[in-house]
Amino acid sequence: MSDSLQQLIRSAVAGDQRAFAALHARYANMVHAILLARLPPADAEDQVQEVFLIAWKKLSLLDDAALFGAWLGTIARNRAVDWYRRRRQTESLEDGVPDSHRASASDVADARQVLAAIQRLPEAYRETLVMRLCEGMSGPEIAEVTGLEHGSVRINLHRGMKLLREQLGIEVQVAAGD
Repeated sequence: MSDSLQQLIRSAVAGDQRAFAALHARYANMVHAILLARLPPADAEDQVQEVFLIAWKKLSLLDDAALFGAWLGTIARNRAVDWYRRRRQTESLEDGVPDSHRASASDVADARQVLAAIQRLPEAYRETLVMRLCEGMSGPEIAEVTGLEHGSVRINLHRGMKLLREQLGIEVQVAAGD
């Protein structure tokens, strides 16, 4: 773990909001990917802030700063489980975005189909795939924030893409080794 990460965590525990904002900037894509691998997209975006709010409140309980990414990932996964426990049947409302800014219906349907296929994959694959495909994170960035070895990330991306191709019956390209 880098000294800068350790210092950011120490400063955030001491109440430095700028330090916590820097942690948020470094880990927000990872948290979003974990949630997006489990929740509908709009709900995943809402839950990112909830995860960081929980982390801010409980940061002093973290025993080992080197485990910050894994700890944050656990909070995100638990938050997704809690979301399903509290979920009630509701009807979606239009979000008021002008038609000129909306994706076409077929693009939205395609994106939902791909995300649904990713959500059916084993956890290790779906998280790394969402980090790569939805968050645009490189293999080394995924390794850094998750604490996984770079080789493990490459393997997860490769195997996950293979399974995704099989599920979708199409050729999807991604560079696993960035």
